[in-house]
Amino acid sequence: MSSQNRLILRYTFRYPLLAMATIVMGFSGALFNGVSTALIAPLILGFLGQEFNFRGGPPILQRTLGIFDGFSGDARLLALTGAVILAIILKNLTNYLNAILSVYLSMELTRAMRLEALRLLLDVDMDFFAKHKLGDIMNRFNDEINRTSTAVRTLLTGVTQILTILVFLAILVSISWQLTVISTILLLFVSIFNQFFVERAKKFGRQLTETGKQQTNKVLEILTGIRLIKTVSTEDIEYRNLEQFIRLREKASLQSQANFGAAAPINEVAGIIALLSIVLMGRFFFLQQLQSVGTILLTYLVVLFRLLPVVGQLNSMRSRYANQSYSIEVVNDFIRRDNKMIMANGEIPYEKLQAGIRFEEVNFNYPEHDRQVLNAVDLWIPRGKTTAFVGTSGAGKSTLVDLVPRFYDPVSGRITLDGVDLRDYDFHTLRQRIGAVSQDTFLFNNSVRFNIAYGRDQATDEEVFTAAKRANAYDFIMELPEGFETEVGDRGVMLSGGQRQRLAIARALLRDPDILILDEATSALDTVSERLVQEAIEELCRDRTTLVIAHRLSTIQRADQIVVMEQGQVIEVGNHEQLLAKEGKYANLYEMQFSTKPKRPRIVLPTNEALIRASIRASHELRTRLSYEVRSRLNSMLGSLQLVTDDLIDTPEEQQELIAESYESALKLLDTIAYFEANGARLSADSNHN
Repeated sequence: MSSQNRLILRYTFRYPLLAMATIVMGFSGALFNGVSTALIAPLILGFLGQEFNFRGGPPILQRTLGIFDGFSGDARLLALTGAVILAIILKNLTNYLNAILSVYLSMELTRAMRLEALRLLLDVDMDFFAKHKLGDIMNRFNDEINRTSTAVRTLLTGVTQILTILVFLAILVSISWQLTVISTILLLFVSIFNQFFVERAKKFGRQLTETGKQQTNKVLEILTGIRLIKTVSTEDIEYRNLEQFIRLREKASLQSQANFGAAAPINEVAGIIALLSIVLMGRFFFLQQLQSVGTILLTYLVVLFRLLPVVGQLNSMRSRYANQSYSIEVVNDFIRRDNKMIMANGEIPYEKLQAGIRFEEVNFNYPEHDRQVLNAVDLWIPRGKTTAFVGTSGAGKSTLVDLVPRFYDPVSGRITLDGVDLRDYDFHTLRQRIGAVSQDTFLFNNSVRFNIAYGRDQATDEEVFTAAKRANAYDFIMELPEGFETEVGDRGVMLSGGQRQRLAIARALLRDPDILILDEATSALDTVSERLVQEAIEELCRDRTTLVIAHRLSTIQRADQIVVMEQGQVIEVGNHEQLLAKEGKYANLYEMQFSTKPKRPRIVLPTNEALIRASIRASHELRTRLSYEVRSRLNSMLGSLQLVTDDLIDTPEEQQELIAESYESALKLLDTIAYFEANGARLSADSNHN
């Protein structure tokens, strides 16, 4: 049995009563259709004033018509008319119920497949999302599952048509098995000829799936990259690219419809030829064998005439099912679990970290990639302390931290929490006790309150408000149009970067995590937002085991432990002062980063201690020059303050911060200058002595 048929049967058998009711209604409709068709010929002859009976005909038809022998004259004709009308009504009623049940069963299958696909997406390893485009996943989840459910409905319609054909064939065989054999052979030739359209339908169905996937990918690409597109002014280029994909899909759809359209007239012509052939042959057979030629032959021809469209519909159904069969393959592969990495869950509920986290000879590389990302990592992270990870891009910092919430498992080695292998913990309870704040904060297109309370649906309003206040978010939230009920837009587009970060911190505070992960949480913020977020982070980190990924060393100098990584290995461990004293990789990073620190709008001035050390090494002339430089910087700072007085700074917060920083820097400068002037002679003597 093919994988497509196994998929359909597997889901259909989940609803046995519904599937059985659908088939029963289909069979009932076929039966009533056959009865009404068989009685039409005698009814026509009766209206024409001719005798209608099946003497010399098949016994089943004689018994059927014999039901009306109790009536005479016009009463018999009226009873026969009522029977035909009743059979037609029952046929249409059962067909209607069959259609409704088919649609309902199709909807249930669609829901079941979508829910199973969603459960799979929630269970698979993170590497699955790295290997598959979001557009591919969305296309399979929406379009391909829809086409698969349509294929199921097509198949159920086909079952009804097959039952109808069997009922009609039974009637035809009872009238003349010889003619029926000939009719069947002719109709088989028509079906064989239709195989050409079936194969073409498969080809066009594959094209529809591929072009649909490309179109969905491109639309998502444009929507997610709209800022870049507008920045570099490539709207027309992207418009033409998407237009090309739309045209390709339209072409595939048109070819599919043309294929279906071509099959119908060909089937009709072939059917008429077969019908005329049967008429000629039937005249010979009935003249030789039967006495009541009129009723028998007319009944046969009416039944055959009603049969031909059903055969044509069955052939069209074959083409449509073939067109949708590739979607069934795609969905079957999509929801399979045996060909995907699904992380095994442990059984030990995680409660609280008591001692710390240990990495023991941990090695890791991403599936289907040869490059070793982590290489023999040995590391101890004590409970309740802040551990920062630094290093150049690609050093393995993020990958190492991603192993803690079990987004991935090590290829070899192990990670333990209080001596227990991380893989032995139930990762649901583990992740519930881990909080994360990253540079790219994700917010749902919902209210502020929803985003803060996400993951803690039972949180009270008071708890949400308290978390917002501790995250320095309460004030700006209350300034929003609807406060905590304000919709933040897709991915929080209605908020600034700093506001999004503070909502993420509030969310983490509300969860009260045991382990906290900070991934460059302040790297992309302006001065005011960085200060507010940094204050909120300090509140969040208090008394927690915190893992910080940082590129800006200024943000992690107070960390209890700094881990320096290079090419997947831990090369240095210590605090800020210890690592500077080693004069190793960290010291080099620190020197490069601060010596090339980019200019900011505010004035960054040397401290008194730095100037004093410089003065000790300098001659009197150099000290005079240094004093000149300080005064020049002071003039520059005053120029910056002029920006404030001229109202050229955007926000009041930035104005206030610049004024405060400038005032503090001015006091330090004046103290430094006064120190130079008061101690110039001694400094000169010390310099000469040295």
